[in-house]
Amino acid sequence: MYTSRGVFVCFEGGEGSGKSTQSRVLHDALTAEGYTVLLTFEPGDTLVGKELRRIVLSPETGALADRTEALLYAADKAEHVETVVLPALVRGEVVITDRYVDSTLAYQGAGRSLDVAEVEQVARWATGDLRPHLTVVLDLDPAAGFTRFEGRDRIEGESPEFHERVREAFVEMAKADPDHYLVLDARAPVESIAAQVRERLAPLLTRAARR
Repeated sequence: MYTSRGVFVCFEGGEGSGKSTQSRVLHDALTAEGYTVLLTFEPGDTLVGKELRRIVLSPETGALADRTEALLYAADKAEHVETVVLPALVRGEVVITDRYVDSTLAYQGAGRSLDVAEVEQVARWATGDLRPHLTVVLDLDPAAGFTRFEGRDRIEGESPEFHERVREAFVEMAKADPDHYLVLDARAPVESIAAQVRERLAPLLTRAARR
């Protein structure tokens, strides 16, 4: 389901790919142009989500059954869409999220080697099948991504093979739906990436509210 009001933009990619940076850059640019913009993220941008984020990312949690992990992420998404994302879209706002359903399909599906179709069924149900008008995939070699920050959470600490499966999953999802995806080289300068995102997004902004 794609909403007729508002614009839903998602940034996806592996660790250290610059999703948070590009989300903030786009938020600031659109806000300066007079749009009403909501900047959010998953997991954790609700009261319930904060506790779920602690569970799934803290190394102290230790091992979780793969299905348990997938269901915890789905619960975060259900609460996020119901209380944050969908209300803003109904108001006609631009919603920019750092991670969404594709991350679950890539990490808990391909990464954990669960049946991706089954994981997707759960994730789509949890989110009411709400889909971004545009998903920007910032593609980066996992080895390069881990040089961009110090310290690793529970998911970041997975094997190189895990993170390579995640990367491949993001790229394959984008190939399957080019009308709603934009794949960019995360090694490019921040300004260059932001300009390409802004160009691709421009036609969609007619549905967005201005202040």
